[in-house]
Amino acid sequence: MKHITFGANQQASVIAAGTMRIAGMDEKTADTFVRSALDAGVNFFDHADIYGGGKSEEVFGGLLQKDASLRKQMLIQSKCGIRSGYFDFSREHIIRSVDGSLKRLQTDYLDCLLLHRPDALMEPEEVQQAFETLHKAGKVLSFGVSNMNPMQMQLLKTGVTFPIAANQVQMSIAHTPMLDAAFNVNMSIAPAINRDGGVLEYCRMNDIAVQAWSPLQYGFFEGTFLGSEKYPELNRQLEALAEKYRMQKDTIAYAWLLRYPAKMQVITGTTNPDRLRSAARAADVTLTREEWYALYRAAGNKLP
Repeated sequence: MKHITFGANQQASVIAAGTMRIAGMDEKTADTFVRSALDAGVNFFDHADIYGGGKSEEVFGGLLQKDASLRKQMLIQSKCGIRSGYFDFSREHIIRSVDGSLKRLQTDYLDCLLLHRPDALMEPEEVQQAFETLHKAGKVLSFGVSNMNPMQMQLLKTGVTFPIAANQVQMSIAHTPMLDAAFNVNMSIAPAINRDGGVLEYCRMNDIAVQAWSPLQYGFFEGTFLGSEKYPELNRQLEALAEKYRMQKDTIAYAWLLRYPAKMQVITGTTNPDRLRSAARAADVTLTREEWYALYRAAGNKLP
């Protein structure tokens, strides 16, 4: 497993285990999920206070309570800021959300806290107050954002002195608007529309980890491109590379993301131990430049 230096100078696996779907798991199944991830070299677990209405964190916390040694083997990240019908980056809500996550997770601290989607009413100075309070109390070691563009991160930095450790954004072979605009500069076609202000480049320039969520999905939760009749050429290319590298198709799809030369992390959504192990193997694959571009084109993208 490859690692990146993350947050408070910690070593985080480039494959991270997303926990959104563990809310309904029984203890035995959840324990198998966590231990399978750790055995595969995955030490980073991504949570959010809204996953399962908090139940995902509760299930995970039950495992930590039963076996305290697990906590020392992992980095735990959670997110806050999404409320029913609106976003909330107020000092009070951030602090209250973290306290709730810590209680559900049955741990004393988070390795990282992300602000979950942008809040248009964000006051950077108020966010700083919340971060200072949490950091001084030892409740959060590092901070980041999700789904923010460069100007939103710049605005946040006018009041927040903590480095932005990560930006969690949607990215997959079949969801590439962050790449499309960069290929089609100064062209009057739809892919040339700059929808995010150069977020990938900004993260690279500022040493911010890019955490790719929905790495096997197309659209906004429309489904997986693996085996989809909407992506026949992409699946043919994935099958050919899977055979070449003696991996699974999903492994190649994750490897495609890791090949991008930013500080990359892939947030998996699977709870299947075999698929977790398959995902972890992506860290051992380095696609060639030709293979990377071939997969990009196979997804229906055209280069100018």
